[in-house]
Amino acid sequence: MSLNIKNIIFIITVLLLNPLKISAQHEDYYIEEQFVSGNDTLNYRVLMPKSFESPNQFPVALFLHGAGERGSDNTRQLTHGSELFYKMRDSFPAIVIFPQCPQNDYWANVTVDRSTRPLSLSFPVDSAPTKSMSLVMQLMDKMLTKPYVKKDQVYVGGLSMGGMGTFEILYRKPEVFAAAFAICGAGNPDATEAYAKTVPMWIFHGANDDVVGPQESVDMVSGILKYGGKPNFSLFAKDNHNSWDSAFAEPELIPWLFSNSKSK
Repeated sequence: MSLNIKNIIFIITVLLLNPLKISAQHEDYYIEEQFVSGNDTLNYRVLMPKSFESPNQFPVALFLHGAGERGSDNTRQLTHGSELFYKMRDSFPAIVIFPQCPQNDYWANVTVDRSTRPLSLSFPVDSAPTKSMSLVMQLMDKMLTKPYVKKDQVYVGGLSMGGMGTFEILYRKPEVFAAAFAICGAGNPDATEAYAKTVPMWIFHGANDDVVGPQESVDMVSGILKYGGKPNFSLFAKDNHNSWDSAFAEPELIPWLFSNSKSK
């Protein structure tokens, strides 16, 4: 059917007056996937390198979201951090994985007392991983069998609940990761012995955080130092819990992350 001039003018007017997505947003480049293990399923999104070809090898970056992005839509986990990795796609091509934790689960095995502000948190180190953490670890194990993965350049990072998950996956699988970053997270300082000397870390927190207190990150830094590690630590004087905004604005974060490789 041909369009006359009135129809063309009408279409242009509609496009101008309505905020339609006439080009892809960065989230659209993260492919929807599912990892199935027995009766359990983990939703995740993955960003592939532009120049992906199976004979080539690429680093892998795992990002763990916060409690507010839990669910089953396989979308909300891209709220924070996905744009950062997408923007750095040309300079640092990598396979970037964003799993989604279900609403009723947690990345870390933690007891949370919500009657206090900041929250009171306790992390037992001798307990089994949560179902979601177990699935993430299985997913990473499977990823490491792929011929296109640079096994000496596997990274993990996360914020809030995902920062807690970052500390936990490091002590459960310290041999996997070449570097890590944790934003407004928390963990068990004694567990840092497993990775303090072998996994470079950059830890971020807001000094005004009234959800996960900044002392939680201070304690993790102290634990890493105690066991011989030398972490980067950024404490933002004016930030509350959303210190991820300042962390993601740090121009050296991604270059630093990808500059690390695991000793073979």
